[in-house]
This record gives sequence, C-alpha cells and structure tokens, in this order.
Amino acid sequence: MSSDTAAAPAPRHEDLVDEKIVIAYYLAALTFMTISMTAGILMALQLVHWNPLNGVELFSPGRWRMIHTNAVAYGFLANAFLGTLHWAVPRLTMHRVFNDKLSWFIFCAWQAIVLCTAVGIIFGPMLQASDWVADLTKSTHLPMNLGAQGLEWGETPFWVDPIALVGLALVAVNFMTPILRVKGPMYVTLWYFMAAFVWTFLTYAMGNLLPEYYVAGTSAGAVGGLFIHDLVGLFVTPLGWGLMYYFVPILLKKPIWSHGLSLVGFWGLAFFYPLQGIHHFLYTPIPMFLQYGAVISTIAVEFVVATVVINFFGTLRGEGRQVVTNMPIRWFYTGMVYYFITCFQCALQVTLTFQKLIHFTDWVVGHAHLVMFGVFSMWLFGIMTYLFPRLLNRPWYSRKLCEYHYWL
Repeated sequence: MSSDTAAAPAPRHEDLVDEKIVIAYYLAALTFMTISMTAGILMALQLVHWNPLNGVELFSPGRWRMIHTNAVAYGFLANAFLGTLHWAVPRLTMHRVFNDKLSWFIFCAWQAIVLCTAVGIIFGPMLQASDWVADLTKSTHLPMNLGAQGLEWGETPFWVDPIALVGLALVAVNFMTPILRVKGPMYVTLWYFMAAFVWTFLTYAMGNLLPEYYVAGTSAGAVGGLFIHDLVGLFVTPLGWGLMYYFVPILLKKPIWSHGLSLVGFWGLAFFYPLQGIHHFLYTPIPMFLQYGAVISTIAVEFVVATVVINFFGTLRGEGRQVVTNMPIRWFYTGMVYYFITCFQCALQVTLTFQKLIHFTDWVVGHAHLVMFGVFSMWLFGIMTYLFPRLLNRPWYSRKLCEYHYWL
C-alpha cells in the first residue's frame, strides 16, 4: 500500500491528553468535597441540638448549608467532571482540546468563582440585585457588597454570574472544537457532552438571571424549581451518563449492549427532564397545569432511566464477576442501582397522593442526597479509582483501603 493511502497512525496518548490539568481538577474536586462535607456536618449539628458554634454568625447553619450545596455542585462535581472531560474528549475524538492555555485559565477562573461565592455566602447578607445597588450608594463597606443572592442554588454574587456564564461558554468552545472535528457518526458519549455544554449554560442563565431581574412571586418559584432540578438533570446527568457510556465498555472490554437504546435514553432525557422541576412545588399557587405536566414528565423519565439501566446491565451480562474483582466497575454499577432506586422513588413521590405524606419533610432532602452521593459521587469515585494510577504511574497504596472506602 502506498504511503499516501495508508492510514495515519493513531495519535499517542501523551499527544492528546494533558494529564497535569486532569490531576489539578481532581485535587480541586477532592478539596471542595472535603469542604462541602465539613460544611454539611456544621449545618447538620442543629438537627441533634448540639452546635458548639451557636451564636457565631459566620458559622450559622443557614450559611453553611449554602456552602455545602454550592461546594458540592460547583466545587466537587464541576471540577471532577471538567477533569474527566480533559481525559475522555481527546481520547474519543483523537483531537486535543482547543487550547491548553485556555484549559488552565478556565481552571483558575473556576476556582476563583467558587471561592467568591463562598466569600459572599459567609461574609455578606442575602441580597437581591436592587439591594446591591442601594447599598453601593450608601456605603463602601466591603462585606455588605459581597452578599450572595437570595436564590437557592443560585447564591453566587450577582457580579459573578456573568463571569460564570463566560466561563461556561469557554468550556464549550474548548471541548466542542475537537468534537466538531470528528468525521462520521459520533459515539453517544459525545452527544451527551455536547448537550450538557448547551444545557448547562442555559440552565445557569435561567436560574440566576430570570428570578433576579425579570420575574417574581410564584413565577420566580417555578423558575427556581426548574433551575434546581435542571442543574441535576441537564448538567450532572448528561455528563454522568456520557462518562459511563465511555468508561464501562473500556473496563469490561466489550461494546455497549445497544447503541440504539442509548440514543433512546438521550432523546428521552432531552424531551422529558426539562419539565420536571415544578414537582418541587406541588400544592402551591403555581398553575395546576404546570404541576400536572411536571408529574407526568417525572413519571415518564422513569421509563427513560429504565432504558439506560437495561443497557448497562445488558453490557454486564456474562461479566458479573467484574463487580467483585474490578473496583471501578463496582462503583459504577452500585451507582446505577442507586440511580434506578432514586428515579423509581421519584416517580412515586411526585404523585399528589404521595406528596400529602412527604410535603415539607426531610424525605426530599434524603432523596436529593441519595442522587448526588449514591449515584454521581460513586460514578466519579469509580472514575478516579481507575484514572489516578494511570495519571500518577503507580498503583493504589492499598487495595484494602479502597475496599474500606467503598463500603464506608
């Protein structure tokens, strides 16, 4: 075969992946995970009526609850996902990310955004944008002007929001460039990634700008509910599913059971998930047709989730021993079991009859923790368990400690 018709050699791993940026994101993720867990403990002490920091404003449970949620969403999950994308996207597309310097700029800027949010929550009051303007005209006292927004999961200071949106746009540019260079059909993982880049930008803008500047009252409540739920469903979920479709076949050394079924899951997620968020506000003044729509779409998503779970367990068929011997696979499939449980639970608890039992109870809080900690954290722990030895070129210090980590 002549040289001009011979297939070009595949790029080497080191020519595709900047392992240092992956390690940096993972270290940041683990740091913020530790901070978020500490904040969660400080907040939870009030539930047992024992708070050694009672009366200290900076350590009030309300502030540290917001530190807990923001550190999990933007500090732990976002950093872990961004680090893994720097590994997965170049290897899937056979093209390096758009710009390595841009990758490091995004890394530094994202840590600054998370830290500014933490400072705003701890040292400033909960303010609306109009309050900020009024305060700036009266005083130059710095902490007063650092206040976080009074929006659940949208507590980022109002001046941070446009910076965060620019950062999300740069993330899309950095990863979409190699994806769009792919010729021919794309694997479903890339579908999920591209959707996540678009959906996350739109979701963040909706949740942080609309209730702040354009809508109020029950309308703001409806938008807030959509934002909280879509942050999970249109940011965390497509990235999580996409990474599972990438790593599971690699570790099991076999193709995914059904590529067609994976696309059913993708389009089902795209069609049904954006409508769900109002199920957080059943039996409220929000129009009932919106509440009924949220109930129906939430139940429909359970069928979408079933296709994903069936696909992954179909892939595992004949390889069940791997759940025992392969730690990353064990993390992955434990998370998948929890995912099915939480979504089935959600399909039940979203009904108006069930809501009469759990409305304004901690059941919903437990459900949210089961999703974040039982599903996506387990998937990310599995990914880190697989990648860290490859990033550091050394095995895990102790297999037994890995086992302890899993069972704890």
